[in-house]
Amino acid sequence: MNRRLFATVGVISVLTLSGCGGNDSDGTASGASAAPSMSASSPMASASSSMMSGQFGSGCAAVPTDPANPGSFEAMAKVPVATAASGNPVLSTLVTAVKKANLVDSLNGAQGVTVFAPTNDAFAKIPKADLDKVLADDAMLKKILTYHVVPTQLSPDTLAGTYKTLQGGEVTVSGSGTSFTVNGTSMVVCGNVSTANATVYIVDSVLMPKS
Repeated sequence: MNRRLFATVGVISVLTLSGCGGNDSDGTASGASAAPSMSASSPMASASSSMMSGQFGSGCAAVPTDPANPGSFEAMAKVPVATAASGNPVLSTLVTAVKKANLVDSLNGAQGVTVFAPTNDAFAKIPKADLDKVLADDAMLKKILTYHVVPTQLSPDTLAGTYKTLQGGEVTVSGSGTSFTVNGTSMVVCGNVSTANATVYIVDSVLMPKS
C-alpha cells in the first residue's frame, strides 16, 4: 500500500513539473535558459507579433499591440485603408493630408490597392514652408498622395518592380525579403500591413512624382 502511495505521489510530481518546466509547445527544452519576458507593449513583443502576422520592419515596433487599439494591425485589417491609417499614430500627418485632399472616400472605396504610406517623420523631412505650401494646394496635394497608391495589391514576393500609380507616374521598388526601397531613397520601415481593401507599406520618405 505504501509503495503504491509513493508511486502515485511520484507520478503526480512528475506531471506537475512537466507542466511547469517541461518541453514548451515551441520545442524549448526544460533545461534551456528561460527567455526574458516581454510585456505586450514592448518593442520586442511588437516585433514578434508582427513577424507572426506577416508584417516586417523595425518601424512595426511603433504600431500599437493592443488589438482593441484602432491603430493595431488586427484593427487595421478590419477596416478600409484611409480609416485604418487614421487609427495609427505614426501616420497622423498623412491622414491630415488625405482629409485635406478629400481622398478619404476614394481610398476607402478602392479595391485591391497597394499604398506606400509616409510616416510623420517622413513628412517632417520636408521643410515646413514647402510642406505648408503643398498642404495649401489641393491639386498638388492630391497629385502627390495618389502617387503613393498602386492599383494592384502587392505582396512582399511581388513587390519588387516598376508600377504605374493612380497619379499616372511610376514608382520603382527594389529589394527582396524584408528589405525594400522605393524610388531608390524611401525605405520600407514596416511592410505587408493588411487593411480591408489594401496592402500598406509604411515608408520613411515622401514620394514625389516627376511631373
